[in-house]
Amino acid sequence: MPRLKKFYLDEVTPRLVKEFNYKNPMQVPKIIKVTLNMGLGDAIKESKILDSSQTELSAMAGQLAVITKARRSIAAFKLREGNSIGVMVTLRRERMYYFLDKLLNIVLPRVRDFRGVSPKAFDGRGNYTLGLKEHIIFPEVNYDKIDRIKGLNITIVTSAKTDEEARFLLTALGMPFRKAQS
Repeated sequence: MPRLKKFYLDEVTPRLVKEFNYKNPMQVPKIIKVTLNMGLGDAIKESKILDSSQTELSAMAGQLAVITKARRSIAAFKLREGNSIGVMVTLRRERMYYFLDKLLNIVLPRVRDFRGVSPKAFDGRGNYTLGLKEHIIFPEVNYDKIDRIKGLNITIVTSAKTDEEARFLLTALGMPFRKAQS
């Protein structure tokens, strides 16, 4: 069993029940999935970027990343429907907990001038999205073999009904939220 999952079951669940007075254990919010996404607009001109990004994202996630295609054509971006424009991977169950543990304890502390993640990036339904400017902060990425630094979006989908419940859940799991500026 992943360390973070055990921590969630043993420590976080009782704190959530006490804080929000849940009557049924099934009401306790949990993390459903984690999605990693790299949007690569430059892939229209250079298809080689797509292959390297897929390899790097697969190494970061520990699961094969899939190539995403454009749903519709946009003339201003010289984009046609069906063009490959990004890579993504969805993590669930054990891999999700291993990835979150790595993200919270290894990756985020490696960010330069890190002061915490934004507490405002919730979507109103209990899901949190984190944007990283550099994918090279992951230990699996070999700095010598990358052709360019790419950004990365990480979305954490929870079963929480409100942002307050999701914020409490993620804080209890160890997400380093920035303090509100006074």
